[in-house]
Amino acid sequence: MTHTIGCTTRPYGSLTFSEACDHIADAGYTDVAVFANAGQVPVRTDSTDAEIAETRKAAADAGLTPSMLIGSTKLNLGLEAAVEDYKRLIDNAAALGTKWLLDCGTGNEAHYADYFELMRQAAPHAEEAGLNITMKPHGGISLTVEDLLDADEKVSHPAFGICYDPGNIIYYTKGELRPETDIATVAPKVTTTIIKDCVVEDGVPDVMVTPGEGLVDFETVLGGLANGGFDGPLYVECVGGETVDEINRNTKATLKLVSDILG
Repeated sequence: MTHTIGCTTRPYGSLTFSEACDHIADAGYTDVAVFANAGQVPVRTDSTDAEIAETRKAAADAGLTPSMLIGSTKLNLGLEAAVEDYKRLIDNAAALGTKWLLDCGTGNEAHYADYFELMRQAAPHAEEAGLNITMKPHGGISLTVEDLLDADEKVSHPAFGICYDPGNIIYYTKGELRPETDIATVAPKVTTTIIKDCVVEDGVPDVMVTPGEGLVDFETVLGGLANGGFDGPLYVECVGGETVDEINRNTKATLKLVSDILG
């Protein structure tokens, strides 16, 4: 089975989106996940048609498919306004040409019930637009595998699924939980995967390390996903390195690591 392996723009967050795309393409990736560059995600709810077209062109000029976009909910606006805002984000993601809208949940317990209702209302809109929402572990409502599976059950729509991020399982629990433990349970529900490692030193977690140099056992995680039927895309989110040259070497090395494991 051939998996799409993309790279987020996070390793090149200090550069422009266009510059990030050039480096990601040079590293051998086919797809880009659109994260923040120069302090701002280039496609948002309030993006203009021109901004979306410019972002889409920058990816195309580099030979990349912008197949994932990171988004967020605005539940502080109230449920009705938050749903409308998220639907606009879905529309803009569709105009970008992306397939996956990455969501990080919410850390505000007062918003938990509204979050699930927002996703229940937004998922059909995403399906109509040809998109899928994929929720990653990010603390709060999505701290653990059990939380992710609970969210999947509560939303219960084919356009809403789970993004497995093994580094975040370690990061947000400070190493108390491991991503390998429940991989067989979660694998059948996973729609996308984030490639991220994590170290914990003196109780302080850090994900800005190159995959394979931290605590995540990628052989077990990726093997478990594949054995569980996962056939979706994977996106590299973090690598180590201070300079662009170092980051370039590490994004290339990570592509090789993942490709070798998946065969």
